[in-house]
Amino acid sequence: MRIGEMATLTETPVDTIRYYERLGLLSAPARTGSNYRSYAPAQAERLHFIRRCRSLDMSLAEIRSLLVFCDQPQRHCRDVNAVLDEHIRHVDQRIEELNRLALELKQLRAVCRAPGRAAHCRILTTLRSDAVAPTKSTRRHVGRSHGARE
Repeated sequence: MRIGEMATLTETPVDTIRYYERLGLLSAPARTGSNYRSYAPAQAERLHFIRRCRSLDMSLAEIRSLLVFCDQPQRHCRDVNAVLDEHIRHVDQRIEELNRLALELKQLRAVCRAPGRAAHCRILTTLRSDAVAPTKSTRRHVGRSHGARE
């Protein structure tokens, strides 16, 4: 199948498919006589696997680790468990960070007792004063479990 068909079948943008090829997560497809990419069903299956891992917020490095086991099915899977255990730790950490963020936002929201003009908004005043001397919890935005999306 051509790249457009692969994209439709796997619900993956064409650019993402090419990106995964450049990273070596997907093998380079065969080429037709007119030099179009020609994907095999196994490549679509692998892309589905990658997409499922991404939907679980796994990093590309984690996915690469898991793909080694897909490519070498005779290996013992204890390292697969280790990859998942580490990912679960990242997710748990993110949940803790998000809970702290929610608490901080609720405390910030609580400073506004009677909404009025923006010039006297206690939320904006608090944010301005926090911008001058940020607390540890406001120094960084809580992103995905591995920071910026890969």
